[in-house]
Amino acid sequence: MKRIVFALVATGALASMIAYMAPASGQADGEAAPIYEIKIPSGYRDWRLISVNHLAGGNLKQMRAQLGNDVAIKAFREGKVPFPDGTIIAALHWTEASSDENNKVLAIGFPGAGLQSSVAESPVNVQFMVKDSKKYAATGGWGFADFKDGKPGTEALHKTCFPCHEPAKDRDYVFTRYAR
Repeated sequence: MKRIVFALVATGALASMIAYMAPASGQADGEAAPIYEIKIPSGYRDWRLISVNHLAGGNLKQMRAQLGNDVAIKAFREGKVPFPDGTIIAALHWTEASSDENNKVLAIGFPGAGLQSSVAESPVNVQFMVKDSKKYAATGGWGFADFKDGKPGTEALHKTCFPCHEPAKDRDYVFTRYAR
């Protein structure tokens, strides 16, 4: 019984994350991000899930999901590094909020356990990594883009992308690990 309730809550939390993705998060025909000239890929919200994570510290409390196009998913499944050209990874970020509704379900399924549930609330931004080893040779073969409300971030923001990913050089600059 407890496993079923837990599975239902976990499924509900993931569904909540997907449902809260802002419909106006950008279009493929919108503005391109500076430096790398990447636009929001059409249909990225229908890509497959790579992984989810939680980020907390200071005033920051976010839920995050990484999605991949077909090329990315195939590479992750095969453990292929470096990633092939054409790989695109999307990172969707939301603020995190406590879910009273889920907490009530947890209290029934796990009485006395004191479990707390969080769900995705407001969209923060969406980021993309695009693999093109020739076009982005200076940045490990990756181009980067950050969008908030469908608008690209500043050039200064985009200059921080590659340095942030350099510690993951041994994994082709990708932090995300595939959740099987």
